[in-house]
Amino acid sequence: MLAAIQPRVLRIAGLLRKRGEKIAVADGATGGLIAASILTVPGALDFFVGGGVVYSFRARDVLFDLPRDAYDGMRGASEDYALLQARAIRDNFGAEWGLAESGSVGGSNHPSGAPAGRSCSAVAGPDGFELARVIETGRDDRIANMEAFATEALITLEEALNR
Repeated sequence: MLAAIQPRVLRIAGLLRKRGEKIAVADGATGGLIAASILTVPGALDFFVGGGVVYSFRARDVLFDLPRDAYDGMRGASEDYALLQARAIRDNFGAEWGLAESGSVGGSNHPSGAPAGRSCSAVAGPDGFELARVIETGRDDRIANMEAFATEALITLEEALNR
């Protein structure tokens, strides 16, 4: 998977370096694949400040440092939820860009009831820029969904950086 998306990640790295901007990542159902993809670029420290895997409510509370009521009315694997996380990871890590993914990879029940194969990627950038996109694979294949969700998140990020 990492080799297949390397050209996209190299383009993203080039765009961030050219702008002199940094990104923080909140991997959800992708389990760290987004951050791992970015870290395949030599010298990633130039543009990547870090992030984390948000796979539990405890991880969410620590990484985003938001009050529980910030999530009122939201469901996981939704645009508003992923956008909130993209803003929070950006702000908490002091980056210009935040990328978050929230989804249901399958193989077990999602806490919010999201169907297997549903993911939302969100990007929060400078000057109030935001972009969110939902993908529905229609599959209950955990590994294939993780790869598809990470790829879609990187596609969303590249689109945001090219605007």
